[in-house]
Amino acid sequence: MREFNAIITIAYRDFTKFLRDKPRLLISFVFPLLFIGILGKTFDANLSSTAGFNFLAFIFTGVLAQVLFQSTASGVISLIEDRENDFSQAVFVAPVSRYSIILGKILGESLVSLAQAIGIVVFGLILGVPLTLGTLLALIPAAIIACFLGGAFGIFVLANLGTQRRANQIFPLVIFPQFFLAGAINPIHNLPPILFFLSRITPLTYAVDLVRNVYYAGTPEYAKTVLYGTVTNLLVITLFFSIFLALGTYFFVRNERNK
Repeated sequence: MREFNAIITIAYRDFTKFLRDKPRLLISFVFPLLFIGILGKTFDANLSSTAGFNFLAFIFTGVLAQVLFQSTASGVISLIEDRENDFSQAVFVAPVSRYSIILGKILGESLVSLAQAIGIVVFGLILGVPLTLGTLLALIPAAIIACFLGGAFGIFVLANLGTQRRANQIFPLVIFPQFFLAGAINPIHNLPPILFFLSRITPLTYAVDLVRNVYYAGTPEYAKTVLYGTVTNLLVITLFFSIFLALGTYFFVRNERNK
């Protein structure tokens, strides 16, 4: 119960901070809305008939997964801020598991990402993305998985970054290429060998593909839009999550002890 309370307390703190940050609330919707509204509509008008599937829905599912992954990952950057303010020092001397602290952080940022996803879904409905109640309900577990993968990735990347300034400089260089390599807005079935290799070792690829597995399940467009089956995606995501969480927590705790 003590571990559970620690997770919930840390998660609640992060979600409350998000709700109070009005500029972040606004900015968090600008990027996905631009991509879905401008690129989605443009590609849909010019490429859907050639590609054989609705490009608006294709970009919507990709951007949705990308926002869930990236928002959770980048939200973990507040660990750097906490470290600079010595908040994490106080937390890490508490009699709770280090993994509970990290999971609480990931859970809090996942709640933030899911709140942003609600706005994206509403915008998608306004634009005419085909979405049924059944599809929306089925997307919830995939969305949560994408969030937790992004959170674990964020912990892994940020664990060895000493300052928030350095994190702000390096993190976009790690995240932004994944947007294209993962196929969030572009098909990646056929790629040159080097890009194929990079796309398949990119964690976001499997979050995007999992969301599309759910969205396109049982449709004629499935084979044209999905890379791997649901089981394959879940296995790869579980592997990535376990590695990122274990190594990220280890490095972060070690750095706190050596501070």
